[in-house]
Amino acid sequence: MTSDLLPISMSSPDLTDLEREAVAAVLRTPNLSMGKEITLFEAAFTRLTGLKHAIGVNSGTAGLHLCVHAAGIQAGDLVITTPFSFVASANALLFERAVPIFVDVDPLTGNIDPALVAQAAADLTQGGAAARRWLPPQGADPGAPLKAILAVDVFGQPADYDLLQQTAQHYGLRLIEDSCEALGAAYKGRLAGTLGETAVFAFYPNKQITTGEGGMIVTDDDATAAHMRALRNQGRAPGDTWLDHTYLGYNYRLDEMSAALGRTQMTRLDELLDRRQQVADWYAEHLSEIPLVQVPQVVPNTTRMSWFVYVVRFDPSLDRNAIARRLAERGIPARPYFIPIHLQPYMVQRFGYPRGAFPITEDLGERGLALPFSGVMSEAQVEHVCTQLQQIIASA
Repeated sequence: MTSDLLPISMSSPDLTDLEREAVAAVLRTPNLSMGKEITLFEAAFTRLTGLKHAIGVNSGTAGLHLCVHAAGIQAGDLVITTPFSFVASANALLFERAVPIFVDVDPLTGNIDPALVAQAAADLTQGGAAARRWLPPQGADPGAPLKAILAVDVFGQPADYDLLQQTAQHYGLRLIEDSCEALGAAYKGRLAGTLGETAVFAFYPNKQITTGEGGMIVTDDDATAAHMRALRNQGRAPGDTWLDHTYLGYNYRLDEMSAALGRTQMTRLDELLDRRQQVADWYAEHLSEIPLVQVPQVVPNTTRMSWFVYVVRFDPSLDRNAIARRLAERGIPARPYFIPIHLQPYMVQRFGYPRGAFPITEDLGERGLALPFSGVMSEAQVEHVCTQLQQIIASA
């Protein structure tokens, strides 16, 4: 490998001196938390989404937890969600001791199947034998109330929200949008993050923008926003002094250095999204002639993709894990995306899910591999990854 190709990392943030100076400027002040930077960062999201409220938190997981808590979801309550996601989406339910009701996903996008959501909602609200087909093998009450749908915009592509919104409205369910992977995406002209009652973005270093660690909740609901602002700050409601706590809350605040980084990244959002689109286009071009490899599919005339990761799927005749090992031997990192949530050890122990419970999710989990991806990759690096992949598949 020539020096201009090194190193090829799994992901890399796209940072400039503009961001570095913004963080340094905060460090020259005495105010490192709950200052002007978080206010400015939040304002950038209200402008972007057109929603009234944005609440900065220290991770996307924290944001999802606050959305679940503020929705009144309690121990034993049922929430329909997807098993094909990063574990945080289901974990946010477990934090409140709710029961995630998994339904399988669309084989094209990996997003939750809205038709299955509608079927599950109908049966779960009926209760009894109809409800039992959707419940995990252990740890759920068929008479428990169904409270919400938690949808995930997988890999930067929004779910099918027209049908999800119809189901939520028909059965009186809260709709939470996990848009942690989809900043800048759109569904039928509507921005990701505006499609649920509450939504969350995340800013880990592999995301479209980064704050190192961090997240942002967005909503139009005044009461919910006020409640979540109090919860993120140790339960201090408006009017509370520093040592007054109206609610049982959490330390989910986003610090000023992270907010300054995020606020500055937001001024470059279009540029950052365009760079990631360019890398995705290079991948699609160079992978097009490699047999037995399927590139990511975007729903035509519906989705504006915001590229989070670049996940290819291999023909079942190929050994995905062996390919990943051989890529690593050549200095190219790659990761399975995702390991199904219902098969994670703690989920199996708690709910007793067997292999085969959600066949589409499991198939995607067994065949999907995330290739190195970021907005700072060069075309030469992308071409090198694809060339090595082609050689490995040919030898297999």
